[in-house]
Amino acid sequence: MPTPRHTLVTGANRGLGLEFTRQLLVRGDRVVATCRRPGKATALNRLAGEHPGRLHVLPLEVAEPASHAELVCELPLVLGADGRLDLVLNNAGVLHSGERFGSVGAAHLEDSFRTNASGPFLLTQALAPLLADGARVANLSSRLGSIGTTARFGTPSYNISKAALNMATVLLAQALADRGIVVVAFSPGWVRTDMGGSDADVAPEDAVGGVLRQVDALQTGDSGRFLGTDGAAIPW
Repeated sequence: MPTPRHTLVTGANRGLGLEFTRQLLVRGDRVVATCRRPGKATALNRLAGEHPGRLHVLPLEVAEPASHAELVCELPLVLGADGRLDLVLNNAGVLHSGERFGSVGAAHLEDSFRTNASGPFLLTQALAPLLADGARVANLSSRLGSIGTTARFGTPSYNISKAALNMATVLLAQALADRGIVVVAFSPGWVRTDMGGSDADVAPEDAVGGVLRQVDALQTGDSGRFLGTDGAAIPW
């Protein structure tokens, strides 16, 4: 991978997305950090002030294809006419907690699917012309999206959407293979963020560091895999 890389992070205003942005900047990358409401992303804007010219904050609603198109139009202005993205981190996601069988609603299922699965798929498709040959696309999935290891009923909207993201990862890997672009789904573990809660067992900095180490180690033959932060394959 080139150093510095041009990297795009979705859902960068908090949690893992904000930590990805921090660590990528420390590594020397040029980062495009996206979120729904940049004007309210206080911590992200503070980082932009600390790294002038290397961090650009742009609006993105992952679930809205029209927002994808607007981002694609904006990116050449920050990447430069000949600039290409070397790494895309599809991190933005949603989890609707408290769902119970018998009362799971269509609205939660639809919102989860649009944000966690179809959004990353359609965004990557839209970004494809701006990806460098040999680029990496990392989709932030979850072990809860593993069909083979499911042993209880819980967070159905989230689990179903992450299983769909895993299929999207495999399909994108096939679609982009002829350009040497590697697309992989990663489970960062149960992380202490607003989504994961305070009881989670992995610190955000450890989860992000683990994902980035595995991204650095990816080979062409890894495209389409579902991996943990230790590089071990997770059952589909």
